[in-house]
Amino acid sequence: MGINPNLFQWRLEPYGEFETPEVILSYSGKGFSRLSHNFHNIIREHICRGKYKTAERPVLINSWEAAYFDFDEEKIIKIAEAAADMGLDMLVLDDGWFGERDDDCSGLGDWFENKKKLPEGLKGLAEKIKALGMSFGLWIEPEMVSENSRLYENHPDRAIQAPNRKPTRGRFQLVLDMSRKDVQDYLFEAISNILKNADISYIKWDMNRSICDLYSSALEPEKQGELSHRYVLGLYSLLERLTSAFPDILWEGCCGGGGRFDAGMLYYCPQIWCSDDTDAYERTKIQYGTSFFYPVSAVGSHVSAVPNHQTGRTVPLESRAVTTMAGSFGYELDPDTLSEYEKAQVREYVKKYKSYRKLIHTGRYYRLTNPLKENAAVWSFVSEDSGEVLIQGIIFRTEPNMKQRNLKLLDLEEAAVYVNGETGEVCSGSALMNGGILLPKPHGDYFPVEIYLRKC
Repeated sequence: MGINPNLFQWRLEPYGEFETPEVILSYSGKGFSRLSHNFHNIIREHICRGKYKTAERPVLINSWEAAYFDFDEEKIIKIAEAAADMGLDMLVLDDGWFGERDDDCSGLGDWFENKKKLPEGLKGLAEKIKALGMSFGLWIEPEMVSENSRLYENHPDRAIQAPNRKPTRGRFQLVLDMSRKDVQDYLFEAISNILKNADISYIKWDMNRSICDLYSSALEPEKQGELSHRYVLGLYSLLERLTSAFPDILWEGCCGGGGRFDAGMLYYCPQIWCSDDTDAYERTKIQYGTSFFYPVSAVGSHVSAVPNHQTGRTVPLESRAVTTMAGSFGYELDPDTLSEYEKAQVREYVKKYKSYRKLIHTGRYYRLTNPLKENAAVWSFVSEDSGEVLIQGIIFRTEPNMKQRNLKLLDLEEAAVYVNGETGEVCSGSALMNGGILLPKPHGDYFPVEIYLRKC
C-alpha cells in the first residue's frame, strides 16, 4: 500500500506539502467473499468512471496472437471479416502498426502510421472495419521508447537512464521519463492526433518492462529519489488529459498483462488486461487471485489459440471460452486456423456471453473452489435479487470411475425454487445451498462446467 520505500526520498521544503497516495481499506466479519464484494463494489461504482463505468463492453478480437508483427491491411481486414461473421463487435490492431516497427527492436515513440503496412493509414483501415459492422481499437505503448527511433535520436535525454552508463534494456526498450512535462506534452499531442484522425473506439495502453536505472536528467541531484513518485503523478496527469479529451473511448490498461493492476489505473482505465498468459488452465488461477480485490468487469480476458503460445498446452475451445467469460470477453487468435465446427462454437459462445454479460459484470461473484489446491476451478455469479445464478469453471483432470463433485451454492433465496436452464430440473434454494449441486461427470482433461439457474 502507498509508496514503496525502496529508493524513495522526497525533499520537503519549508512550508511545503506532500500528498500521499490514497488507500482503500475494508473489513468483513463474514469471510473473504463479503470482503471481496466490498472491494468489487467500491471499485466498480466509485473508482471506475466515465462512459464505460457500467456500460456493456464490446466482444473483441485482438490481432497480436493472430499475426504478431507480420501483417498488412489485407490480413487485418481478413481477420475482421471472419470475426464479424462470428458475431464479434470490435477488431483491435495490436503492436506493429507504427514507425519502422517490424519487431521488438525499433519504433517505440514514433507514433505515426507505417504506410508500408497500412497504405491508407489508420483512418482508412478504421473505415473498412466499420463498414463490416464492427468498431476499431488500437494498441499503444506510450511510456516506452526504442533506441532505434526518431524520438530517441532527437531526445535521448527523455529516457530514464543513469548518466555515463550503458542503459539496462527490457524487450529492447527504455522507459520515458513521465515526470517531465515535455514528455507528457509530446505524448498528449501524438496520441491526440491519432485519435482525432481515425474513428477509434478503444485503446489498449501497454507497458512491457519495469523501471530501473532511476535517474532523470530533468531533476536536481537532491531530488532523484522523487523520480518514481513523480513518474506516477506524470502518468496520471497524462491519462487525465486524454480521458477527458476523448471520453467516448474505452481505455484498457496493460502492463505485460496484470503487472499494473491497481485501483489508481482503474480510475482512468475501467478494465485492465489481466495477463499475457492466455492459457486457460493458468488463467483460472490468475483470475482466482485477481478476484479477491477486483471486479470481473475490470478483467480483460481472451480466448487464444492452441497449443497455447506461452505454455504449449491444449485446452478445448469450450473450456477456453468458459474461462474467458469471467471477464471482459474477447478472442486473440487467427480465425483461419479454426474449423467450421469451431467457428460455430465461437458464434454460440459470443451469443451466450452477451446473454450473460449483465449478470457476469454486475452480479455477486463467488469462488466455489480453490484451483491452487483442488482439481477444479469453479465460480458463480448471482444477480442482485438472487433470481439468476451462473456456475462456470473447469475440471482439470479426469480419472476412470471418477466421483462426481457436489458443490454447495451461495447467496440464493432459501424458499425460492430454481430451474436448471438446460435440463429443466428444479430445486429449492435451501437444497442448493445446503445439499449442493452435482457437477457434470467429466470426460477428458480440462472439462468445462456451465450451469444456469433462474428462479421460477
